[in-house]
Amino acid sequence: MSQPYPPSRHANYMLGVLLAAYILSFIDRNVLAILVAPIRQQFEISDFQFSLLHGWAFTLFYIVLGVPIGWLADRFSRRWIIIVGVSFWSVMTALCGFARSFGSLFLVRVGVGVGEATLSPAAYSLMSDYFPPERLRWATSVFAMGITLGTGASYMVGGYLFEFFSTVDLSHIALFADVQPWQATFITVGLAGFVVVALLALVREPPRQRLAGEAGEPVPFAAVTARLRGEGRLYGGLILGISMMSVIGYGSIAWYPEMLARSHGMAKSEAGASLGLVYMIAGTLGTFAGAGCAAWLQRRGHRDANMRWVMHAALLAAVPAVAAPLLPSGAMTLALFTVVIFLHYSHFGVAMAALQLATPGRMRGQVTAIALFATNLFGLGFGGSLVAALTDFVFGDDAALRWSLAIVALVFYPLAAGLIGWGLGSYRRVVEGEAAPRLSSIVEAKR
Repeated sequence: MSQPYPPSRHANYMLGVLLAAYILSFIDRNVLAILVAPIRQQFEISDFQFSLLHGWAFTLFYIVLGVPIGWLADRFSRRWIIIVGVSFWSVMTALCGFARSFGSLFLVRVGVGVGEATLSPAAYSLMSDYFPPERLRWATSVFAMGITLGTGASYMVGGYLFEFFSTVDLSHIALFADVQPWQATFITVGLAGFVVVALLALVREPPRQRLAGEAGEPVPFAAVTARLRGEGRLYGGLILGISMMSVIGYGSIAWYPEMLARSHGMAKSEAGASLGLVYMIAGTLGTFAGAGCAAWLQRRGHRDANMRWVMHAALLAAVPAVAAPLLPSGAMTLALFTVVIFLHYSHFGVAMAALQLATPGRMRGQVTAIALFATNLFGLGFGGSLVAALTDFVFGDDAALRWSLAIVALVFYPLAAGLIGWGLGSYRRVVEGEAAPRLSSIVEAKR
């Protein structure tokens, strides 16, 4: 039997605090992107080696731990899972500032990923129990704003802090003595995380919602995998489609600041401020626009509106994404990239709403974790490294970074659209209740 949803004021506070945590997570994971040059110089590493710090070090346990954390989120307090995770990744981010070698920085970046693995599975599960279905699409889109706000803030805050610490004498401050400006930047953003921890302490754990026929006990993982196999086109199309989008998204996040510096001579503070505004304004507006466009499609009779908009966003973004890095001036590149970011980030909030609405409540944490495993494996794991590999091993020229970004967009946007289109019919049948098997029968079959 369905439980009453919490009061709106509690739901809105919870959503605001989760958004703050998500923003923080992207600042802490991506501030590295504005510090490419000083880190490469200090440790004498290549673009590809740097991409391992930005992507694989963070992703190594982030993607592996997501599924067991999703299992925990289906059984225990999601509020406490998030509090512990934010505390841990904030400490690890600060410890990046004390790294003295490539290896030690790699290890603490692994720790950042371990902490951040707690957030999304528990957060999406919480939102499903705080917001009724008609409001969930907007809630997940607000939460998805954390990607663009956090990415933009990482460029702006990272660029500002690096420039600030480059011009002041820190030797008289014990915590910052004998650290480089890039290291002081990490320490500062890491310590800021404990403000978010204090806000999370006031979030309440809601009762869990149930679908008709759904048992109250947690769902075993075997039932989750049976669900995924039984609706293979739905989950395969949706999860792999947004994973292809993630390759482009994370590849751009990791390398656009450095591309602007190499191709157009922008200083770090200028590139960081410009890209920060693009992500924070265009990306955030795009996130809201995605929810609005999906609502418009639904009013026109498309029951698959959430998933359908993801396909449209990929098709619309493809051409400007290929052209933007190849334009002759930084101003032109930023102008067209603004369009790309608006379209690109219109997809994720509605995609996650589609995933929640197609998935029984007691397995949402685990299914969300599996989806995030795939998107982060492809995006964080391969996105930045694929761009770097093209630059280092195909072109063999740092100045060819712009071509690497264009090629990745040319391949992966059409691939994403094709995968989403492949799964649309199955998604439509499930949300209409025609093809989804009852959860109770799945669980019973796996006992």
